[in-house]
Amino acid sequence: MLLELASSFANRFATKGYGIFESGDERLPINDRDLENRHKIDEICRSLMLNDDDLQRVMNELLKAMEKGLNRKTAPQAAVKMLPSFVRAVPNGTEIGNFLALDLGGTNFRVLLIKLNKRNADMAGTIFRVPESIMRGTGEGLFDHIAECMARFMEEKDIKQTGKLPLGFTFSFPCRQEGLTCAKLINWTKGFSASNVEDKDVVTLLREACQRRKDIDIDVVAVLNDTVGTLMACAFKENTCQIGVIVGTGSNACYMEKIANCDKIKDLHLEEDGMPDEMIINTEWGAFGDDGALEFVRTCFDREVDEKTINPGKQLFEKMISGMYMGEIVRVILARLARQNLLFNGDYEAISKPHSFPTKYVSEVEKEILEDEERNFAKTMQILEEIGTEQVSVADCINVAYVCSLVSTRAAYLCAAGIATLLNRMQKPYVTVGVDGSVYRFHPTFPHLLDEKIKQLVDKNLKYQLMLSEDGSGRGAALVAAVATRIRNKSCSQTSTN
Repeated sequence: MLLELASSFANRFATKGYGIFESGDERLPINDRDLENRHKIDEICRSLMLNDDDLQRVMNELLKAMEKGLNRKTAPQAAVKMLPSFVRAVPNGTEIGNFLALDLGGTNFRVLLIKLNKRNADMAGTIFRVPESIMRGTGEGLFDHIAECMARFMEEKDIKQTGKLPLGFTFSFPCRQEGLTCAKLINWTKGFSASNVEDKDVVTLLREACQRRKDIDIDVVAVLNDTVGTLMACAFKENTCQIGVIVGTGSNACYMEKIANCDKIKDLHLEEDGMPDEMIINTEWGAFGDDGALEFVRTCFDREVDEKTINPGKQLFEKMISGMYMGEIVRVILARLARQNLLFNGDYEAISKPHSFPTKYVSEVEKEILEDEERNFAKTMQILEEIGTEQVSVADCINVAYVCSLVSTRAAYLCAAGIATLLNRMQKPYVTVGVDGSVYRFHPTFPHLLDEKIKQLVDKNLKYQLMLSEDGSGRGAALVAAVATRIRNKSCSQTSTN
């Protein structure tokens, strides 16, 4: 089995241009020692190669983790949190009007206006800074700053109007969401430490700040995270979108789930409220495996990277997939190979420096070997020289590309296992999967590998398509506001009729 697996990887590597050790290309100065080293590298890296049996086991474990997260008794201990978003529908093409979006997730934040006319949308936005003094000041000062910037935006765009303007609020910090318009901050991240915000409802804080100004009239109709926004932004273009996935600096997924399957919110009696019987669930799948469920696929390289992060033992699935860690996994492997005199003529000092091989290098190295007909590996040589590695051969460049390919392929396959799990659980005949994030956008083979492997893992009676979803945190937030307003207006209309 291991030999077959290594052979399948070697074949894929060859079709992409990597299998040039055996190509007989006279332009390449490959000798017997290089070939011997390559076989040793294969042995060392074999743990990164996942076959379909491994991936099927990953899928089974993820499904069990999801069910644990949805059950009221087991949810508190679940690694995969399965958080209700309280978003009950996707755009259906009837949404009309002006909607605001507020996107706060770092030192910059955005205010956007989206003008919807059924399937047409015009969007304008402005980026504002959050000064460090405000990030670390009082919560009231932070939300007053946000409200002030919103007022400036609305005045500049001349969008003040009679009646409250619906707003969707993307708040990309850890929260306990207790309703469509209620999210309590668990703890600050990303350098924020504004006082008197943790354990408070951020929607209430925003509303109060707006009320203190008295010159802006908004109606915060939804608070969401960027993964839900990714699904909604894609659904605006393709209403069969039922799954949203982000593969960027981090990784997460959400999907449309039957409310009847969400045991932990049955006490809310949402099935009886006359609204759609489904809800987007934010899986928070990045934490899959934090309970030990993925130990059978984690490697010594993963453990070495994890031990040196700020949250060891946490977000283990994310650490095998996302852009924040992919380059560092490659670097750890390259450093080990160099220490064993299999790369760079044993020069391991430069490549041993933590975070010296960012994920953008993984994409650049793999892109070059796909496109470099001259086989001079100029870009790979440049990258390694920038790191400080001096003794680099053509064989080294090929092996670096090989390691990059193994790590990125594994990431794509694990992500594919996650998406296939969601598709198989939903059992809908056709689903569009909205995907965003820097890894999906910029890695040269990740989208193809992801699609290729989902096809092999998904139930044969199900059809799907992957679609790039753009600006989930901005456009998606406004669309959540639009859908929430449509559903609310319909509900009010039915109530008045009755």
